[in-house]
Amino acid sequence: MIARSLALAALALVLAAPALGAGDVGSTEPSKNDVAAREQQLENRVMCPTCHQLLALSHSPVAERMRHFIRAQLAAGQSPEAIERRLVDQFGPGVLASPPARGFGLLAWLIPAGGLVAAGATVLAFARAWRRRVPVVDAPGELSPELLRRLERELVAFDE
Repeated sequence: MIARSLALAALALVLAAPALGAGDVGSTEPSKNDVAAREQQLENRVMCPTCHQLLALSHSPVAERMRHFIRAQLAAGQSPEAIERRLVDQFGPGVLASPPARGFGLLAWLIPAGGLVAAGATVLAFARAWRRRVPVVDAPGELSPELLRRLERELVAFDE
């Protein structure tokens, strides 16, 4: 089921990629909408080093200077990744909202995934144990004659 969901997500990304890349083909300057979208994307991936909030939520003087820097760099044609690297060079890796998926930062990605796997395995183990405890009766012929008579009496009493 997970593989099917991942395959559908990958297919959606493949189909959406041409639409995301479509822009003014003849224009070499990024449009204002494109710059604003990339600025918003960066503000959601970078933290303010003074108040430790997302840059998009922070109103500190440092955050305002970082926003101005990001706007200027995007207007100059810099990629969001290059801007992010420059911010990391200046403020350190703590400026990133999500840790890098390498080294010690990889644990921040693996521990939640491991927790989900462990939770799923626990639920599966409890479900199997619970299923083993519940007796399964396939056919009424497997009931003892005494239990069948008692069932008949109860059904007759219930109908009255």
